[in-house]
Amino acid sequence: MAKYECFRLEKREHVGHLILSRPAQRNRMSLKFFEEVIECFEAMDEDDDVRAVLISAEGKSFTAGLDLAEAGALITDTSAKARHDFKRAIMRLQESMTVIARCRKPVIAAIHSHCIGGGVDMACASDIRLASQDAVFSIRETRMAMVADLGTLQRIGAIIGQGWTRELAFTGRDFGAEQALRIGFVTHVYPDRDTLLEEGFRMASEIARLSPVTVQGVKETLNFSRDFGAAAGLEFVAQKNAAILPSEDLMEAFQAFMEKREPVFKGR
Repeated sequence: MAKYECFRLEKREHVGHLILSRPAQRNRMSLKFFEEVIECFEAMDEDDDVRAVLISAEGKSFTAGLDLAEAGALITDTSAKARHDFKRAIMRLQESMTVIARCRKPVIAAIHSHCIGGGVDMACASDIRLASQDAVFSIRETRMAMVADLGTLQRIGAIIGQGWTRELAFTGRDFGAEQALRIGFVTHVYPDRDTLLEEGFRMASEIARLSPVTVQGVKETLNFSRDFGAAAGLEFVAQKNAAILPSEDLMEAFQAFMEKREPVFKGR
């Protein structure tokens, strides 16, 4: 796979593994980081051999958030043109998180230690969030006199509800793994990073063994129903199944059941 400055991108057993790999910088999010997120997810979305994606990180933190020293250069000029350019820059950075949410394959974020600011944006754009016991989250932008603008405020309410969203966004306070589990931000908490990665890969592999046509259809239907409501979602899934069934994978599932064996799905 291609070489990146801020990431390693690996593939194993139909699982694409995106690893944040600037440990000396606590995986802070530079402008290069955001561009490479787009490149990585576009590559995985187009790769039919990738059926699920796992995001993890090297070093002491998942990510310490935005690289403020680099970002500061974008906001020192207050001219009208600079403000227009800044808006365009923000929208480009937003695309780096939207491309995660838009990815056809399920995305699992395996989060250890600090997951600050932009790290929460990345987690919110993922489908499933797992954490180690030492994980610490924060919508830190509020405490930096900024409005979080890469997707957290638009996505987290659907995950944890408006009450918790508003408390955590208004205060910008830290919240740990146990609270994240209690409010539904993460679905599992593991004792350490090694176990987190092992279980994250196990879950991604379990998903990857299923029919990719079906799994991607499930994700598309969930997203559509969330955005447009149950009634529209029901019509959407009826149309989708009418278009794709019967598939070769469905026939394989029936055949494997009759033969009392595990099915082998090919995505057709």
